[in-house]
Amino acid sequence: MGLGLRTLLVKEVRRFLRVPGQTLASPLVTTTLYFVVFGWSLGSRLADVEGVPYARFIAPGLVALGVVSNAYLNSASSLFVMKLQGTIIDILVAPLSHTEVLTGFVAAAVVRGLLVGGVTWLVAGAFTGIGIAHPLWALVMLVLAAVAFAALGVVTAIWAATFEQVNFFPTFVVTPLTFLGGVFYSVRMLPPGLQRLTMANPVFYLVDGVRYGFLGISDASPLWGLGILAVLAAGSLSLAYALLASGYRLRS
Repeated sequence: MGLGLRTLLVKEVRRFLRVPGQTLASPLVTTTLYFVVFGWSLGSRLADVEGVPYARFIAPGLVALGVVSNAYLNSASSLFVMKLQGTIIDILVAPLSHTEVLTGFVAAAVVRGLLVGGVTWLVAGAFTGIGIAHPLWALVMLVLAAVAFAALGVVTAIWAATFEQVNFFPTFVVTPLTFLGGVFYSVRMLPPGLQRLTMANPVFYLVDGVRYGFLGISDASPLWGLGILAVLAAGSLSLAYALLASGYRLRS
C-alpha cells in the first residue's frame, strides 16, 4: 500500500472515529430497540422460524442492514462534503491514481460498515448468543456487501447536488428493499405471489446469504447471494471509477 493511499485511508477512518456517537452509539441504540420490540415483545409470541428462535433469526438481517447502511453513508457523506466545501480538489491534485482514491474511500467505508456490523452482532449476542455457523462465509458476504454499497455511496456523492439527493438512496431504496428482503421473516412464510415478489428483490439474496453464514439456514441457494453480491460490487466499483476518472461534477 502506497503512502498516499495509506494516508487517505487513515484520514477517512479517523474522520468517522471522531464521532463515535454517530458511528457506534446510534446503531447500538437502534439495534437494541429492534431486539426489544421484535425479539422479545413479538418473538415470545411467535413460533421458531425454521427451528431458530425468532430473535436469533432476525439478527443476521439487522447485521446486514447495519453494514450496508453505514458503508454507504460513510463514503457518500465524506465525499459529498468534500465536494461541497471544495476540498475535493486537494485529493484530485494529489499524487494519487483514481484507483487509489476509490480504494481509500471504499476501504474506510468497509471498515466502518464491518465495525457497526460487529457491534450489532455483539448486541444480538446479549439476546441470543454469538455463535456463527460459517464465519468465513459470513465475513465474505458482509465484505462484498460493504464494498458494493460503499462504491454506490461514491457514485451518489459524485452525482448529488444536495444532501437530500445523498439521502434519497438509503431512505427510499436500501431500507425498503432490506426490510422487504426477509430481515424479519422467512420467505417460506409468505403466500406464493409474495414469495415470487420477494425473490425478485436482490437484497433478499444478501440477507439470505448472510443468514446462512451466521445461522446455517437459508431460503435460497447461498451461492445466488454470493454471485449477486459479486456482480453488484464489480458493477458499482466500475461505475464509481468511471465517474472519478471523468471528473464529472468534481472539477467544476
